[in-house]
Amino acid sequence: MTRQYGSELLASVHETALGMTDAVVMTKRTMRAFDEMCLTPVEEMAAEEIRALRLRENASQAVFARYLNVTTGLVSHWERVEKRPRGASLKLLTLVAKNGLGAVA
Repeated sequence: MTRQYGSELLASVHETALGMTDAVVMTKRTMRAFDEMCLTPVEEMAAEEIRALRLRENASQAVFARYLNVTTGLVSHWERVEKRPRGASLKLLTLVAKNGLGAVA
C-alpha cells in the first residue's frame, strides 16, 4: 500500500528522511519520529463512526465492503460492535474518513 501523507511538504520531508536513514546519516529512532509526524495517523473507530462514515459516503454495506476489500458481513459486525477494525482495514477507514471513498478506489 502506498503511503498517505498529510501534505506534499510532509511527503517530501519524509522521503528525504528515508534516504538519510538508508545512508545511515539519521538514526532509526529519529525516522520513527518522522513517521509519526508525516504519515496519516490511524485511530480506533467506534461502530457509530463507521456507520456514519458509510452513510456519509452514500454507500451500502456491500459497496463499502467492496472498497475496503472485506466482506459485507464484516462491515455489519463492525457496525454492530461484534468486531473492531484492525490493521489495514482500520488504515483504509481512516483514509476514507479523511479523504472520502474515492481515496481508496
